[in-house]
Amino acid sequence: MPSVKTNVTELPESRVRLEAVVPAEEVERRVTEAARDLGRQMKVPGFRRGKVPPPIVIRRLGREAVLDEALRNHLGSWYADAIQGAGIAPVGQPELDVSSLPGEGEPLSFSIEIGVRPAAKLGEYKGLEVGRREPEVEDSRIDEELDRLRDQFATLDTVERPAAEGDHVVIDYVGSIDGEPFEGGTGRDQLIELGSGRLIPGFEEQLTGATAGDQRSVEVTFPGDYQAEQLAGRTAQFEVDVSEIKSKRLPELDDEFASDAGGFDTLSELREDIAGRLREADQQSIEREFEQAVLDAAVDNADVDVPAQLVHARAHEMLEDTFSALGRQGISKEAYLQIAGKDEETLANDAEPDAERALKREAVLAAIVDAEDIEPTDDDVREALEPSAERSGASVDELIERLRADDRLERLREDVASRQGLELLVRDAKPIPAEQAKAREKLWQPGKEAGEGQGSGQLWTPGS
Repeated sequence: MPSVKTNVTELPESRVRLEAVVPAEEVERRVTEAARDLGRQMKVPGFRRGKVPPPIVIRRLGREAVLDEALRNHLGSWYADAIQGAGIAPVGQPELDVSSLPGEGEPLSFSIEIGVRPAAKLGEYKGLEVGRREPEVEDSRIDEELDRLRDQFATLDTVERPAAEGDHVVIDYVGSIDGEPFEGGTGRDQLIELGSGRLIPGFEEQLTGATAGDQRSVEVTFPGDYQAEQLAGRTAQFEVDVSEIKSKRLPELDDEFASDAGGFDTLSELREDIAGRLREADQQSIEREFEQAVLDAAVDNADVDVPAQLVHARAHEMLEDTFSALGRQGISKEAYLQIAGKDEETLANDAEPDAERALKREAVLAAIVDAEDIEPTDDDVREALEPSAERSGASVDELIERLRADDRLERLREDVASRQGLELLVRDAKPIPAEQAKAREKLWQPGKEAGEGQGSGQLWTPGS
């Protein structure tokens, strides 16, 4: 249960002010914990190291210093409790104000101003007619898959001619910068495909036209975002010895290839198998497209006011999510900004249309959850966690305890409810041929004068 009492005041522009109060007993408990932690690092005559009682720590350091430590450790969780207790969906960074520190035996008061998810006034959201295309697999896509398969089964034949793009060369190389060798700059019997773009820009191009036995000097400049920072942006020289030129030989596209590549008797059977897999993948894409189109149709039938300040705050949140995802792949925020050639504020401005649409979708789904009294069960929550448990190797119970400890369990429950609201929308929707939906869209779009194709609000099907 949240340990913080809150009072919520609605402000203009989809913002709220939370007046939060942490009970005195909770404050004192956290002050004692902070004093105990600090005491483990103190040496006080008459006490063993790490065994200094909290009252002695408070007396020696002063209550204000210990309270300050307690605030640093627990203000984040008190903030989360206040948000949860208020039942709001925050958007953007909070403005947090702790006006004064409490005396002994007094509660802690602080205020929060923050943007919140806007409210939606629902329009028609059940039985929406939305365009849905049929799966199709063009012969060209099958041919592309066959080409990829042939490439996987290709062989390399040594040839006596100059190397061209698409050929493989076997080389030894020694790299240096300002005449000094550098770590990772030497290689022997390296097989390189010219034109693959896997090496430093310019390296492969300078080997085009080489023949077996050639010696070439290659000069390249490492990219500014090169992962080895000591090399980033620097110019290096490579002495390269070319020992072999190899040409890729693709297998013939016949029944024998079908047998080798997939165990089929004929090439026609292989093509049919590829077509089936492509059709299945396209069907999954269609399901996602239709789901999103149904939600967008409900959004366009609803009334949602999204202030510009809120949109920009959500755009920054989306950008931070992108930075976090890239960071897990080893790409720093700074490197990404350099690659993009834009600063963070410009990227956030670019993301505003997506941010506005995301806020409207969330608002509509929240309104549907309320309108339909959707309340996920504990089993629903557990089921939602099963894929994560399987990937991480942890049990569902362990994940639930982690979420509870991080005050994120209720957020997951809200996400499950939103998902169930979306599933309800899709179940009730009526798919129509994509061509029919496009024809209707030409007849009427929002903003046209009344009388130009008026109807039930189901004629315009965005995304179809």
